[in-house]
Amino acid sequence: MGSKIAVGVAVVLAILPLLLGAVPQAVVTSLTGVGSTTCTPSRTAPGTVAGYGPDQLGNAAIITSTGKQLQVPEPGWVIAVAVAIQESTLRNLDHGDRDSLGLFQQRPSQGWGTPEQIMNPTYAATQFYRHLQAVSGWQRMSLNDAAQAVQRSGTPDAYGRHETIAEAIVTAVAGVACEHTRGGDCANIAAPTPAALTAINYACGQRGLPYVWGGNGPVHGDAGFDCSGLTRAAYGAAGIALPRTSSEQYAAGPRVPSGAPLLPGDLVFYATAGRVHHVGLYIGNGYMIDAPDFGQAVKVEPFRHPGDNYLGATRPTVPG
Repeated sequence: MGSKIAVGVAVVLAILPLLLGAVPQAVVTSLTGVGSTTCTPSRTAPGTVAGYGPDQLGNAAIITSTGKQLQVPEPGWVIAVAVAIQESTLRNLDHGDRDSLGLFQQRPSQGWGTPEQIMNPTYAATQFYRHLQAVSGWQRMSLNDAAQAVQRSGTPDAYGRHETIAEAIVTAVAGVACEHTRGGDCANIAAPTPAALTAINYACGQRGLPYVWGGNGPVHGDAGFDCSGLTRAAYGAAGIALPRTSSEQYAAGPRVPSGAPLLPGDLVFYATAGRVHHVGLYIGNGYMIDAPDFGQAVKVEPFRHPGDNYLGATRPTVPG
């Protein structure tokens, strides 16, 4: 991490009429299609902030929407936006100091995720919030100190200067809801819970790794995953411990009732003659991500096809 660009701008908020047709077209275009995440005006129309363009405000909307989804209180959104202002001027940069990338200039070499994951604004924001929430007493800290506890920047006093503008930006996009309803691909992740979001983000970051029988992934010294190794690691990243094999995972439940609609994050199982032999992670719109079989790689594919021996689904939950 590090200070990339210092920004100082005057703030002019223009709260716009509630009618969608009255919103400037450039703003609507950005806020309804930034980074493959759909952001649409809600009860309060989006505002404008002097010095920040539609793409930047669209990224801010993704950051705040992700914070809402993860149930982070509003001061956390302001901290996240202030950090993104300092690190990238709210632009999803594909370069930075050393291997830093994205809105928050997170580094793959420091365990923040793969380059592909970090360049996904929803994933990057999720990672920032996870680290922020791990900071004891962050809500009692100054914005600068809370941000620095996460970023560990070489310029530790750089974040506080952006507090006023970050508050203005959060206000401007407060009525913008980023929809994650389409799903079905790793660039447009839908998730009903923070745990499901984390699991899907993790699994999406493993695409391209080879199928390895008994594989638990590179973290455990394996080149890739088998099907249940992938789902176990994905939910492990979300703090939910799953058994190791697909049959054990199915038995662990809780089961999704037959005929009930699937939700992103559900585990989908396949069996032959009553023996569970495969599991995938449902990501929405009829698709799952899985480690299919020998000679194949972790990938997104339809979860149903003729002769697939589909058995049913479970919905892992955080222990009570």
